[in-house]
Amino acid sequence: MSRQSLVEHIPGLRRYARALTSDPWAADDLVQDTLERACSRWRLWLAGSDLRAWLFTVMHNLFISEVRQLRRRADWGNSVDLDAVAHELHAPAAEPGNLIDLQRCLMQLPPNQRAVLLLITLEELSYDEVAKVTGVPVGTVMSRLSRARERMRSLMDTPAVTPDTQSAPVSHQAPLLRVLK
Repeated sequence: MSRQSLVEHIPGLRRYARALTSDPWAADDLVQDTLERACSRWRLWLAGSDLRAWLFTVMHNLFISEVRQLRRRADWGNSVDLDAVAHELHAPAAEPGNLIDLQRCLMQLPPNQRAVLLLITLEELSYDEVAKVTGVPVGTVMSRLSRARERMRSLMDTPAVTPDTQSAPVSHQAPLLRVLK
């Protein structure tokens, strides 16, 4: 593995990390952790295999581990049932030129569905590659993708609620239709 081959995958890793975390700082930390892990365990990568898929696998596993740790910490302390307070949570007001709050919709998907949807649509990985990255069978990848697309359609048809309880109309825009195919 050369430095150049790692560097050329950073933009894709950053996109995926940003979509997973929805936080630029957390995304940068996740990319940094992924690159550190890849460099410290480069012997685990099989020469000739897909470096990109291996890096996404490392990132996916780090993200899942972090989510599990946060859940364990929440179980030990005061935790809030998000379903119980969902009516109190408000998405930020949509910008005038952007009627669909795609990030809001993506973050409402379960992490396993969001990961599959993003890897297939954004990073253009094959079902087989996504199965390897996520460690699940191809049939599970297909099922998660189908459920994610259906949920995204449903969420995009639901107007975002602004803090002043006004709702913005939602329209389908051509670039987003690819995500829902």
